[in-house]
Amino acid sequence: MRQFLARHQTPVLLIVALAVIAALTAVIGADDIQVTLTEMLIRVTVVVGLYVFIGNSGIISFGHIGFMCIGAYAAAWATAEPSFKGIMLQGLPSLLQDNQFPFPVAMAGAIILPALVAALFGLAIMRLAGTAASIATFAFLIIVNSVYSNWDSVTAGVSSIIGIPTVVGPWTAFWFAAAAILAAYLFQISRFGLLLRASREDDVAARASAVHTIRMRLAAFVLSAALVGAGGGLYAQFLGILTVDPFYLGLSFITIAMLVVGGMSSLTGSVLGVVVVTAIVQVLRVFERGIPVGGTTLALPAGSQELGLGILLAVILIFRPNGLSRGRELVVLRSGPAKATDGAVLLTSDPNTLNAR
Repeated sequence: MRQFLARHQTPVLLIVALAVIAALTAVIGADDIQVTLTEMLIRVTVVVGLYVFIGNSGIISFGHIGFMCIGAYAAAWATAEPSFKGIMLQGLPSLLQDNQFPFPVAMAGAIILPALVAALFGLAIMRLAGTAASIATFAFLIIVNSVYSNWDSVTAGVSSIIGIPTVVGPWTAFWFAAAAILAAYLFQISRFGLLLRASREDDVAARASAVHTIRMRLAAFVLSAALVGAGGGLYAQFLGILTVDPFYLGLSFITIAMLVVGGMSSLTGSVLGVVVVTAIVQVLRVFERGIPVGGTTLALPAGSQELGLGILLAVILIFRPNGLSRGRELVVLRSGPAKATDGAVLLTSDPNTLNAR
């Protein structure tokens, strides 16, 4: 049992860490902190979804927020008030237009629809690699944004969809974040994940060893889109109002920044990056609002959040190109005798990779 836990401790440790953060926040009980925690946990789901594809394939995707948009609108179509949909979303099928579905159905749609779109889109772009694939994903983001901004009868265009039940709180977001971490870990240690990382390290050698690179990338792309779409579904039912504007460049770059800060080649890094960046942004936000000192108020100029995030990203890229996790996974138990090359640290290489050597 101890050996099993040692081999698979990374997702357990990450989930426990998030549960502790959620529990401590619940004790504090402040509404603004609860909102921040919920948003952070939703972003954990999204960034872990990004890691499934970017971390395992080595291809930077700028288009995954498009899947978040698709998932958010799928949830909104299912849960928005029928009276609103009858007036503003007349292009929807009558099944969606005349009914208001419960949360599980909405989340199923938020997961399945982005996965189907990713399967179709991925068949075309997974043949590309490197910069070409990254540009293709960015083109996908532009396409999704343009379609959803102008398809008035289905998405309400640039107007807002209202009447979405706000049923997502910290613990709902936590359970989805935990499920995303578990799904990402299972893919990481699966045959698909191992072969995909082999192609990431040396594509030519992987192909020579009969690794079907396109198939492996497509599997990661579809799973990644499903997780990011789930984050979109949570986001829609967290805010209760939905518009297409947030799902574009700003959110794309901050989620990628979270992954880079934590370390894009490890599951631990994807979670750590979200927590660290969220904490820094919240601190800067407090200083932007101003802190009373005596008879005066000390405040940072507007835009300090973006400036601080940019400085953090630059420092990480200069001093720790592999992110805060250095591309390693969080472990505290060893599954076997310690090796001189392993190092007696809490952050060490993927235990499954070490045991396979």
